Amino acid sequence: MSTDKEVLIKEYLKAIHEDNAAVFAGAGLSAASGFVNWKVLLKEAAEELGLDIDKETDLISLAQYFFNKNGRQRLSQLVIDNFSAEAQINENHKILAQLPIDTYWTTNYDRLIEKSLTDAGKNPDVKIAQADFALLKPKRDAIVYKMHGDIERANETVLIKDEYETFHDKNQLFSIGLKGDLISKTFLFIGYSFEDPDLEYILSRIRVLLGQDGRKHYCFFKKINRNDYSHLPPEEADEKFRYDSIKQELKCADLKRYHIIPVLVEKYEDITEILKTILERYSRSKILISGSAAEYSQFVEDDNNAQMFIHTLSHGIVKAGFKIASGFGLGVGSAVINGSLDFVYSTNKRKIGDYLILRPFPQYATNGKDLKDLWDQYRRDFISDVGCAIFIFGNKIVDGQVLDADGVRKEFDIAVTQGVKVIPVGATGYMSKILWNEVISDFDKYYSDFPALKSDFEFIGDATQDHQQIINRVIKIITTLKNGR
Repeated sequence: MSTDKEVLIKEYLKAIHEDNAAVFAGAGLSAASGFVNWKVLLKEAAEELGLDIDKETDLISLAQYFFNKNGRQRLSQLVIDNFSAEAQINENHKILAQLPIDTYWTTNYDRLIEKSLTDAGKNPDVKIAQADFALLKPKRDAIVYKMHGDIERANETVLIKDEYETFHDKNQLFSIGLKGDLISKTFLFIGYSFEDPDLEYILSRIRVLLGQDGRKHYCFFKKINRNDYSHLPPEEADEKFRYDSIKQELKCADLKRYHIIPVLVEKYEDITEILKTILERYSRSKILISGSAAEYSQFVEDDNNAQMFIHTLSHGIVKAGFKIASGFGLGVGSAVINGSLDFVYSTNKRKIGDYLILRPFPQYATNGKDLKDLWDQYRRDFISDVGCAIFIFGNKIVDGQVLDADGVRKEFDIAVTQGVKVIPVGATGYMSKILWNEVISDFDKYYSDFPALKSDFEFIGDATQDHQQIINRVIKIITTLKNGR
């Protein structure tokens, strides 16, 4: 992946972890769901005015011309006709909704952002008009600012030059809110062309106020490609390619005045891959510690030493900036909690939820459900929320005999199925040793993208190694996985 893309991923992940990430969505975000862009929306209007939409670049003026001739009702009907159809959220919507982003700004009239958040189990608070700012939705997970209106209020959408010119007078709360977010958050602009004069005005005001101290933001553009003009005669294609390439280069340079860093992609699908990488690396900052232990003798004879190993492992993982998820397994869960809290209480941070997720298993079923089925669904739900899973020990007592824990095996299989990176610490023995043997004997199956980690995996399978060194290798593995290299 190119350097500029890696910088975007790194900086946006940093903003996500600091709760300072925001999205600004333009028409391009909804294009993959079948909704139209401005040119398609106004094609009929241009034809009625005797104009060629392909030759028009000032689409706001075009909308104004149509309004001057036909009034607002016809324009509102165009919006309704083009944005009322049922459309499915696309892959980019789904990825963004899974990330802990609580601020969305959009010029889109459709409701796909809201739908994607709802489908992800979140509670969006939507602001369409100034009056909405005074109303707070209880327990909201994200705010969606629809600064140009909504399909259900088509007659109030911002569409013509008159409405753009009066936007800041009639929508001061949107302007103030966006200014504040652009100053305090890191924005990722997706599917946005930067042609709207209201946003340009806001950006210019921030630039005047802050000068060179503005916060960096990022946007995507599809790189001008000669193949995009293959439908034209060769000479005309060459000239248009040259012209558009120069214009794109100048536009990218100009955006940097506003601290917006353009990232060029070869095809639109590359944006999805970048978003997937962001989600993947974010998920890998959350680590499941799976395990249970009625005894520890395959690792150490002294139970206290085993508990201290789990304690120190958990402390080191949290200290390294990860969040631990635990199902509170027998003989393991308590030490995981103690190790995590030991770090939290040694700092001035007291938000335990930022470091530890506890998901104890239900002990009886209700509503006619079988307990094993309930546990299976429970496992799938909490494993889907992590990016890495560490397996330690894994045994239980049945009829007085120590057996390998089948629950740890099930969590390993679910994790593999869900694309979670599995890290069995074979040195701790029992089921974890079995799982470690499976990983190490077919390492490419699990880590074809990280072949250099094999020596670290070999190390954590050796019970004769120093315990602290095993912990250090585990932390090295999860850090490498989180960083993507």
